[in-house]
Amino acid sequence: MDDSNKPYPVSPWSLADLFPGYDSDEMKAAFADVEEKVAEFEAQRAILNDEISSEDFQALIHQVEEIYQKVSRISAFTFLWFTEDTQNQAAQNAQARVDQFNAGIENRTLFFSLWWKALDDGNAARLMENSGEYRYWLEEMRNFKPHTLSEPEEKIINIKDVTGTNAIKTIYETITNRYVFKLQVDGEEKELTRGELMVYVQQHNPELRAAAYQELYRIYGEDGPILGMMYQNLVRDWHNENIDLRHFASPIAVRNLINDIPDRVVETLLEVSRKNASVFQRYFRLKARWLGVERLRRYDIYAPVVKSDKKYEHDQAVAMVLEAFEDFVPRIAELAKRVLDEQHLDSEVRKGKMSGAFCLTVQPDLTPWVLTNYQSRAYDISTLAHELGHAIHAMLAEDHSQLTFHSSLPLAETASTFGEMLLVDRLLESETSEDVRRDVLFRQVDDAYATIMRQIYFALFERQAHQMTQEGATVDEMSAAYMENLQEQFGDSVELSDEFRWEWVSIPHIYDRPFYVYAYSFGQLLVLSLYQQYRVEGEAFKPRLIKILEAGGSDAPAHILSEAGIDINQAEFWQGGFDVISNLIAQLEEMPVEVLRSEE
Repeated sequence: MDDSNKPYPVSPWSLADLFPGYDSDEMKAAFADVEEKVAEFEAQRAILNDEISSEDFQALIHQVEEIYQKVSRISAFTFLWFTEDTQNQAAQNAQARVDQFNAGIENRTLFFSLWWKALDDGNAARLMENSGEYRYWLEEMRNFKPHTLSEPEEKIINIKDVTGTNAIKTIYETITNRYVFKLQVDGEEKELTRGELMVYVQQHNPELRAAAYQELYRIYGEDGPILGMMYQNLVRDWHNENIDLRHFASPIAVRNLINDIPDRVVETLLEVSRKNASVFQRYFRLKARWLGVERLRRYDIYAPVVKSDKKYEHDQAVAMVLEAFEDFVPRIAELAKRVLDEQHLDSEVRKGKMSGAFCLTVQPDLTPWVLTNYQSRAYDISTLAHELGHAIHAMLAEDHSQLTFHSSLPLAETASTFGEMLLVDRLLESETSEDVRRDVLFRQVDDAYATIMRQIYFALFERQAHQMTQEGATVDEMSAAYMENLQEQFGDSVELSDEFRWEWVSIPHIYDRPFYVYAYSFGQLLVLSLYQQYRVEGEAFKPRLIKILEAGGSDAPAHILSEAGIDINQAEFWQGGFDVISNLIAQLEEMPVEVLRSEE
């Protein structure tokens, strides 16, 4: 790459490729354009009948796609603007207005999807025969036929969500992103964001790790009853709509159908993972020996096994990620650079900014936007590689339509997690310090725990929490159930402290997207399998991975993976991922234990 040394300092992003601003003439024109396109589409309602021609049907799909694309740009701008500073009242109001606007647009265009789901199988097959790129989108829509309500009912739900579930989620984000955490560091009291606080749970000082966690859950615990009540109301809404009205078999079945993953596959994933809890319990016992303690505390599970506070400048981190991608396939490095060169990365740490990291894809011809909170750790480099991997996945699928380029959730972690593993290999090859190399190896298992077992037990808790809420459980009873969940997860390998009873109210995903979390486990175990194939096959493997990524959301996940020789129906496939982790732990067990001096 000719400009691989180009500087990429920590910086905010630019939203100019969407709109100059929320009050801009371009934004006003976009709202007006959507209104015009929707009115044109509504005028076509009369042609929806059993005899509609393929040509007219295709024209309607293109209208739907155009409307969706324009709405996506507006929604993306307001969401990204809000994440820059969740305390910005203008951004909060803009997001609320757009939610209301989108609900109105969805209600006015709802007639098309309802007609399509109700159409007889014969005519549906006739119209799908020539639908090309849109076939899977149409098939997937019809999967929801048994759970679809009447048009008036669907409209009421859309309107209700604006001031109901969507409002609760926004309030949760606003409350929790305003939190300021206080921590004594080297005799000085620091005021920190959540992201800044979490740096200390991965440092070598055990007292500081404990203090960071205690402060985290002190703050969440103060609002715990309120945050828990918000969660319970979201759960009740999920049950009222999806179980009582739409007649799904279970709360998790809703997410499974959205993901287009059979219930039995998800159940197999959960069962196999639960049976393998002992794999990570074994790892935590090993880690305790390295830290020179009899048993890990929950504060210690991400503790480094070597005293290394090595920092990486943002420019250095970007270079490492791009070089790792370049070594694999130069094309993916070029795609990652698009995000950086077009100023679509916000890596600054700021008060009020949304914590964590994400990648937002808007439409096929727009480079995705990536948010991180970069703090110069090796972990932050992995996060950068992960989120750029999401962006690469979307850009590899940019030849598909607006309706089919978004990857399904279970496959959405493929490029991101694979990118992380490429980076780890790069770190191990280039790093001369044995301490840092050992730390990287241990962090591989730390990350596997965080991405697989931790997420599985979140999903298991969600399933229990949905049932408990329907049975009238209090927030305190749900917190007690969460502690039991942790006890099963860790067994006797980790000592738990009472403040972790509030951990569940600090997990945004269970509020925003119920049962989203198992997709992380799905993706990590899948990538472990794919990465093993890569190590065996080398160059021959690369086109197969690129093909998976280029498919985007244009086919069912099971079919996309079957073409790569993967059968997600088999318990053996999921067990294979745990076997890879078990083998890595065995390698660590063979190393002579060097107790971290500061832990003695």
